Amino acid sequence: MGTDFHAPLGQDRPPARPKRRILSSARLFSIIAVAAVLGLSLYAMQGDEALKQVASNEASSAKPEAATTTANTDRAANQQPAGMPLSNPNSGATIERTTTDDGSVVTKYSPRARDGSGPVLINAQRVGQDPRVAAQPNEALLEDSPHGRLPIIGPDGLRPMDQYARPWSGARGTRIAIVVSGLGLSQTGTQHAIKELPAGVTLAFAASGNSLQRWMQEARRSGHEILVQLPLEPFDYPANDPGPDTLLVKSSAKENLNRLHSAMGRITNYTGIMNYLGARFLSDPDALEPVLRDIEKRGLLFLDDGTSAQSRAEVISKTIQLPHAFADLTLDGQLQTDAILKKLDELERIAARKGSAIGVASAFNESVAAIRKWSEEASQRGIEIVGVSTLASESVAP
Repeated sequence: MGTDFHAPLGQDRPPARPKRRILSSARLFSIIAVAAVLGLSLYAMQGDEALKQVASNEASSAKPEAATTTANTDRAANQQPAGMPLSNPNSGATIERTTTDDGSVVTKYSPRARDGSGPVLINAQRVGQDPRVAAQPNEALLEDSPHGRLPIIGPDGLRPMDQYARPWSGARGTRIAIVVSGLGLSQTGTQHAIKELPAGVTLAFAASGNSLQRWMQEARRSGHEILVQLPLEPFDYPANDPGPDTLLVKSSAKENLNRLHSAMGRITNYTGIMNYLGARFLSDPDALEPVLRDIEKRGLLFLDDGTSAQSRAEVISKTIQLPHAFADLTLDGQLQTDAILKKLDELERIAARKGSAIGVASAFNESVAAIRKWSEEASQRGIEIVGVSTLASESVAP
């Protein structure tokens, strides 16, 4: 500092040195980030070229493959013991993949005949159908007959009951199955029920209905599991007539099986058979057993609507190991929305006590409206509405 106090401030100072610009931490981080991105891009480009080269080499050296996938491929994917075929539509099966117009890939599983002997590893996982092809039948689960195409168990043991079952969460909790019957009798009523009812509701089609295959496809596309309603003789027959081709106690087993097959051949993609009326027929074991045996042989379930206290269906089903279920309540005995809602609340209490319950109703507008309203509220209370096949018992008699 000088001693001349009269000199203007700053006039005698030496020229300022240029300041060094120091990079801030933020600027330094940005530079590093940009460099990293550029490096990764160059690496990815080189990686893509390498992968393309590998794919090209493999394509040129590999032999042409068929469109289907063999059981050996599935063994590797599922990590199962070598040489042990699977009885399952996902393994030991013919797998066809089709690309649709929108770019989606639809996978179709068809059971393959076993080649060779030895043990079979059975995978008990329920598969169901790909929702995108749920309206199409599995050709391996059908056989031609004079009555039309009838359901059968596949070559690898796959049952129609499993193939067409509606998947469920598997979670522990209250489960309720609701079956709405009489589909196909009224065109407008059928359309209304399919459109309005939640997908979890099971739909039962009357064997005497119209355009059943068309309505089946509509219902399956909407996510519903379906049944076929079989007309059975009531005690006051013929005053109370279930309709054409009713199975009768006085008819021979052969005639009743012909009528059963006629009903079965009207439609495809169903998990089982449900009675329509039939208190007398259900109470006669000699008439009932051949019918239930045929249903079991074809890999289906039987649902008893629970209206006959004298039904022998449960005893026979256990004896022949037929998957079966029984309705706990008829929901629309009174055809009023409020009354049906009260029945649904009662069904919920039964399910809370037992863990599960089954309710049945007809496809009336009042029933459809009440079931839809109750279902929306029940889901908020943690109740899962499941397909009836989920609750079918496969227990056997002691």
